[in-house]
Amino acid sequence: MGFIKEFKEFAMKGNVMDMAVGVIIGGAFGKIVSSLVDHVIMPLVGLATGGINFNDMFINLSDTPVASLAEAAEKGVAVFAYGAFIQSIIDFLIIAICIFIIIKAMNKLSKKKEEAPAPAPEPSNEEKLLTEIRDLLKNK
Repeated sequence: MGFIKEFKEFAMKGNVMDMAVGVIIGGAFGKIVSSLVDHVIMPLVGLATGGINFNDMFINLSDTPVASLAEAAEKGVAVFAYGAFIQSIIDFLIIAICIFIIIKAMNKLSKKKEEAPAPAPEPSNEEKLLTEIRDLLKNK
């Protein structure tokens, strides 16, 4: 019974819950970035490189002729799909750049919050009384 109680305390700590939220948001963010890469950036790269589609680039490692990567997968032909690897590298680089930009913006915002000066604390009743006494003594 102690194990379950300990696990519940561990799982309910703020850090674990924050991490779970981060993993879920990270997964969704990864899908957004992958869509950006697949549907926006890679077509532009393909246009710039004369219509090359990196996902369809492969080297056939067998004697069976295939016209596309999809056909190779359908027939079970061994291929070296280096285009998919290039696509994954581009995905990674774009995700890393996006995360860098977000963290940089967050750090900038947190520095602005830290730079805001805290209002001066109001003097205590004792200090107010001593100030009044001092002022009275000056006026005599």
